[in-house]
Parts: sequence; C-alpha cells; structure tokens
Amino acid sequence: YGTTERLTSSLLAVALLSSVGSSMLYGYNLAVVNHPAQYIKEFFNLTTVERYGTSMSTEGLTVLYSVTVSIFALGGLVGSFTVRMLVTKFGRKGTLVKSTALVFAGSGLMGFSRAFGVPEMIIVGRFLTGVHSGIALSVVPMYLGEIAPKNLRGFLGLVPSIFICIGVFFAQILGLQEILGEEQHWPLFLSLTAVPAFIQLMLLPWFPESPRYLLIEKHNIHATVAALKTYRGKANNQEEVEEMQEEQHFHSSVQTVSVCELLRDRTVRWQVLSVAVVNMGMQLSGIDAIWFYTNSIFENAGIHASQVQYTTVGTGAIEVIAGLVGCFTIERIGRKPLLIGGFGFMGICCSGITFSLILQARVPFMHYISVACVVGIIAGFCIGPAGVPFLVTGELFTQSHRPAAYIVGGALNWLSNFTVGFLFPFLQMSAGAFCYLVFFGVCIGVAVYVYFIIPETKNKTFMEISQMFASTSEQEVGALGVGAGFSLKQVNGYGSMENGCTLITEESYTWSSDETEYRD
Repeated sequence: YGTTERLTSSLLAVALLSSVGSSMLYGYNLAVVNHPAQYIKEFFNLTTVERYGTSMSTEGLTVLYSVTVSIFALGGLVGSFTVRMLVTKFGRKGTLVKSTALVFAGSGLMGFSRAFGVPEMIIVGRFLTGVHSGIALSVVPMYLGEIAPKNLRGFLGLVPSIFICIGVFFAQILGLQEILGEEQHWPLFLSLTAVPAFIQLMLLPWFPESPRYLLIEKHNIHATVAALKTYRGKANNQEEVEEMQEEQHFHSSVQTVSVCELLRDRTVRWQVLSVAVVNMGMQLSGIDAIWFYTNSIFENAGIHASQVQYTTVGTGAIEVIAGLVGCFTIERIGRKPLLIGGFGFMGICCSGITFSLILQARVPFMHYISVACVVGIIAGFCIGPAGVPFLVTGELFTQSHRPAAYIVGGALNWLSNFTVGFLFPFLQMSAGAFCYLVFFGVCIGVAVYVYFIIPETKNKTFMEISQMFASTSEQEVGALGVGAGFSLKQVNGYGSMENGCTLITEESYTWSSDETEYRD
C-alpha cells in the first residue's frame, strides 16, 4: 500500500482518545506526586502519630514516600505481564476500554485516603493506576501501529508521547498553589485521573478494533474490511489486505508465542535485544528522576522556593513543544535520528548538571546552567526517547511475536522505572552531583547501540522490517520463527514463505468496485 495514505478523522480521533485515557494518565501520575510531596509526608507522619503515638524518623519517611512514588512502577510491571493475555482475548481496543476500571478504583482510593485516615490507600491506589498504565503503554502503540498506514505509523505512534508530556504539564499546572497546590486539595489532585479515563470509556468503544487483529487472529475478513473503511475512508486497501493475508498465512504456521518462546527464539534475538536496550534506556536515562523530583532538583540548583513551582511549569510547556517537534518530524527524518539525537543530547545535559552543581558554589550563574540542563534533558527525551521505543517495539516484530515483545519491553521499562524512582533519593544523598554521570553513561551507550545495530524502519511494512533483521540471522528463517526448512523470499515487495521448491500460496481476495466485497 502506497505512501500517499492521508490522515483521516477517524484515525486521528482514535489516536487522541486512546492517548487521553492512557498515555496522559501515565504522564500525570509521574508528576502528580511532585507538588504535594510535603503534604503527603505530613499525612503519613500524622497517621503514624495517631496510631503509634510517635512520629516517623526522617529516614523512615523518605523510604515510605519513595515506596509511594515507585509503587506506581511496580504496578506498571504487573500490568505489562498481562498484555499478551488481554490483547489476545479482548483485542487492542477492548483491552483499553476494560482496563479503565483500574483507574476508577485507584482514583477512588487516593481521593478518600485522607477522609478515612488510611495512607495505605494512596499506595494501593497508585499501584492500581500503575497496573493500568503498564497495560495501556503497551497496548496503545500496538493498537495505533496496527491501524495506521505505514507512512503514518511514526506520526501516530508518537501521539501518545505528546500526551505523556501533556499529562505531566497538567499535573504541574494543577499543582500550582493558586489551583490545587494548597494542603486541603491534594486528595482531589491525586484522584483527577478518573476524568480522562471516563472520556475514553465513553467514546472509544464507538470505533472499530484493529483490522490486523480482526483478520490475522480472528479470521474475520468482513469486519476487517469494515474497519479499514472506517480508518482509511475511500482509499483502495487491496494491497494492505494482501500484506495482512500474507502475514496471516505465516501466523497460521506459528501460534502467538509466549515470552519464554520469544526469548528462546534465536531468529529474533537482535530484535529482543534492541527492544531491551531502548526500553531500559528510556527509563535509566534519568528522566523519571527529573519528573519525580523536579522541585527538589531545582531547589538544590539554587532556585528560590517561591519560584520553583513556576519554573517546573515552564519545563512542562517545553516538554509539550518538544513532543510536537518529534511527532511532526519523525516521518521526515526517521526513527533512528530521533533516538540517537534524543539520547545523545540527554547525555550531554546530564554531564552538564554534574559540572554546574559542582561549580555553582563558586560561580553564581551556574544554577541557571543546572536549570537549562534539566530543561535540555526533558526536551531531548520528549523529542524521541519518550515515544519511539514503544513504536519500535511494535515495528520490529510481526503479529505472532508482537504481544510477547511488548511484555518484555514493558517489563524492563517498568522495572527500570521502579529502580530509578526508588533509588534516586538515596543515590542523590550518597553521590551528590555525580549521580547524574550514571545517567550520562546510559544515554550515550544507548545512542551508540542504536547507531550501529537498529535499522531505520521508516515507511517499511512489518514483513520488510522482519526481513531486514533476518539478513543478520544465522538461520534462513526470518523474524516470524517458522520451522526449519522454510526460508523467506521477497515477492512483490513482501515476504513469502518457501518450502523446498514449492511456494506456499494463500487464499487471496480482490477488491471489488464497491470496495465492500471480496472474492476468492
């Protein structure tokens, strides 16, 4: 299918709705604990005094608050393990709709925690919202990648990353003292996650399921045609259907693989390694340390306490702008430049923070350099690393391997998220300014790996991408993992499967004049 497919209103609507109720919530939950941190700690301490008659130590309070922050990532880790089961049973859209129940439960627990005097409700609530984010952050790019034509897959794939930035920005705006930043408002502040989830629940069910899922996994050609008409308008989709049918034929030889099967499959080892590197690098780059502890970082950089919240909001606006830059340039310059440039710039800024913090006691203007480096890290992240790893995870695998790949990528992503969120306060206390050099090493290492290993996937079909990796494999078979004796052959721009001298053909359909019927 050609490179002239245009963005339809239904494609854009689904991208916005799925991102509002999922990716935006992820960004919001990353930043929502930043402004009310002191109030939450006071609430923890007060309830401890009421229960046990003694206050918590500073170290104990730091540990409990670190658990509250990082439990969100543990929930995400748990949610990521359920992706394969959910998307196979309920589909991509169905999983997004049903998982909103987790948001409502978590929102209610956090919102009523102070009224009931139970701080554990905050921790459980953040865990449940984390489970939802763990599901959604894998399912949304999977869904959008499957409904988008190949020339728009990058653009639509980065829409969720924009909404991650918007979620962070909203949390920063609402956390201002003039809005919900006062002590009495923090439970409402934490529970507002229910609003975007409700919008998604009301509107997303009106749109079709992924055509690729309907054809390849449900074998429903008529529902596939109807879904394609909704998402493509009046475009002729015969070639796209033929490409899906070809993948369906391969998929009929191999069932959807499990995580263990994926990890044992030597034919996709470079894809798996690449997914691991970019997803771990996304979190170990230090961005979560910036988002979780923005206020304390700015205070350590010398920004006056009364100005910190406004400086934080300013960084949020830059995040959104950087996300838009990445979204509107990815189809022009490709995935690799955004990843390499984003991680490389983040690494430079991490080293800049270290040197500016060391020198700021002797050079007064250095605290401005620290702020600029924090902004640079955020901008570099939002341009590429914020969304491209999720997009690449879907592009490097075909239908049979894709759900398991998202489990692996999501699990490593969330495990790294938890590690940074929990350990950063202690790393900061022990290593001081030098803690950012750890992030510098991670960012530069990932940029180098992407440059040498990961191919450019812009404007390629899933079959073509599989063959690009198959050329580096020791076996004849491509990334679909079919049995020995089979090899991939390029036919009319798509992968086909051969066994000996016989080309295995499949049932094909021809687009009729009214674009609604198929025939053998």
